[in-house]
Amino acid sequence: MIDIFSADTETELKLPFVDSGISAGFPSPALDFIDVSIDLNRHLIKHPSATFYGRVKGDSLKNAGISNGDLLVIDRSLEPKNGKIAVCFIDGEFTAKRIQIAKDEIWLIPENEAYKPIRVTEENNFLVWGIVTHVIKDV
Repeated sequence: MIDIFSADTETELKLPFVDSGISAGFPSPALDFIDVSIDLNRHLIKHPSATFYGRVKGDSLKNAGISNGDLLVIDRSLEPKNGKIAVCFIDGEFTAKRIQIAKDEIWLIPENEAYKPIRVTEENNFLVWGIVTHVIKDV
């Protein structure tokens, strides 16, 4: 299950950005000289009018590194492709799963062995609503 939110791209917030990378070992003296900035709206959102956020509820994508509470950046302008994580509307609910597109079939594949794949049939009210482009995590 996913809660969906509109993306506000009218604002601009430039934050300090370490362009040379961040060491996970010893601190770098280069951090004292940060003068580059990044605007996350421009970095994360390629198609503003088609981009939304969704808050993940559940653990069906845990093996893909997507956890309960994570924030998904969803682009509705992208074409569904085999193997992508898609936000789908199926039978009245939003769900995020890896999409598997075969010749005449669509499967929604969880990334958690506790859940079974969902075969989409003609009886389902189904729509690929958007493609996940980024995951924002709390740590």
